[in-house]
Amino acid sequence: MVYITGDIHGELEPIYTLFESFQPEAEDIIVLLGDVALNYTGRLRDRVIKEDMSALKSTFFCIHGNHENRPQNIASYKEKEWHGGRVLYEEDFPNILFPVDGDIFDIDGKQCLVIGGAYSVDKFYRLRMGYHWWSDEQPTPTIKAYVEEQIKEKKADVVFSHTCPFKYIPTECFLPGIDQSKVDNSTEQWLDTIEDTVDYEAWYIGHWHIDKRVDKMHFLFHGVEVL
Repeated sequence: MVYITGDIHGELEPIYTLFESFQPEAEDIIVLLGDVALNYTGRLRDRVIKEDMSALKSTFFCIHGNHENRPQNIASYKEKEWHGGRVLYEEDFPNILFPVDGDIFDIDGKQCLVIGGAYSVDKFYRLRMGYHWWSDEQPTPTIKAYVEEQIKEKKADVVFSHTCPFKYIPTECFLPGIDQSKVDNSTEQWLDTIEDTVDYEAWYIGHWHIDKRVDKMHFLFHGVEVL
């Protein structure tokens, strides 16, 4: 089985609830739609969370969010082939996988395209307060070009992304006090072009901290769906 849920921000309570409700087994896959925040501080806190999560045995497939460092920037991560795509992992935690953006994975008979990243609307607050923020949080031009090339050559039945295409932005989730005219929506606008190109069956999204469905768009926070 493949279970899909949203952002946990380094808090394992939603994962424990998933395990209590669905009782996934070792061969099952749990897709986390970004902001997993296992690579957040670069210190002991990260390792402790990974140890607790890894002990749950199922495979965790962690899309890149915006409130976390990319594993490509961390020396302890290695790359390997997995289900037809590339993932990054640490030898101490072999069941916690971070897919490479743009790769298409064969998961439970579905061709699954991964597109991580988003803009942090709290960027300037984080910088002012000295909190963690990463300049490569959004897809780079290189990543975008790779995604575009992949979908020309391969079919994608399912899309796993952190944020959504621009036309589906849930405005009810806008944070008070944020000047939306200063928000960088370039990733969402680019995803509009991807959505127009891909003949997908379902698109799963985190980031917005809401559980709802619009057409074939599945927004997940602490809700859980089965692929």
